[in-house]
Amino acid sequence: MHLLPAIDILGGKAVRLAKGDYNKVTVYNDDPVAQAVAFEEAGADWVHVVDLDGARSGEPVNIGIIEGIARKTLLKIEVGGGIRSLETVERLVNAGVSRVVMGTVLVKDPALAEEAIKRFGDVMCAGIDARDGEVAVDGWEKGAGISAYDLATRMALLGYRHMVYTDIARDGMQTGIDAQAYEKMAEVFGSPVTASGGVATMDDIEKLGKVANSIDGIITGRAVYEGTIDVTAAVERCKELTRKALAAEVAKAPCAGCTGIPSL
Repeated sequence: MHLLPAIDILGGKAVRLAKGDYNKVTVYNDDPVAQAVAFEEAGADWVHVVDLDGARSGEPVNIGIIEGIARKTLLKIEVGGGIRSLETVERLVNAGVSRVVMGTVLVKDPALAEEAIKRFGDVMCAGIDARDGEVAVDGWEKGAGISAYDLATRMALLGYRHMVYTDIARDGMQTGIDAQAYEKMAEVFGSPVTASGGVATMDDIEKLGKVANSIDGIITGRAVYEGTIDVTAAVERCKELTRKALAAEVAKAPCAGCTGIPSL
């Protein structure tokens, strides 16, 4: 379970949107690359980057900034927003991106989503953003007419093993999270998911820690910018909760060679 501080790029700046509304923008840093460096210095291993301009337009706009983050840091970079061609995926992979999130394509061009997982394998990640259980596309501005669970099932059948699941109604609102929603999605998907949307305090990380075996990562944005989550402390706590969950699983597993027959 990794912490992924978020850098959402709009107009070349690091911002956050409230509930995905492009009319409700807060600018947190004029230099997204400098922000990534700051996250790395605070102890982060991963960063989650979203090209908001690309998500809305359907064409990548801020790849140059993403390439800058890859050059200036050793962070593992997860990128989403406007990724709707194999050429874009390849450019991001060549730039050093560790994970590429496809969202709108999953609904609008499933053949491309299938080709991407075949060609790039474990680099690919399904980005499922939902409002009231319905998938949203095109920068969250349109409903897709399909349930998040149905889309997750389809992606699992195509071979996707990574997913970012975002609760749009909570994103950027610091309203807290519903850990069971992510646990249920992981069950439907068949693999752990990255939780996104509403992670506002360390209490939310603790809640997700209780279902840590269902959680691959935790994305948080506004909270780390406004100081309700400290990156250094959160990174360490995610590691501790992961170790705790793993130890619990090992403790529950039958010992090797045990027969269940009492010794005489």
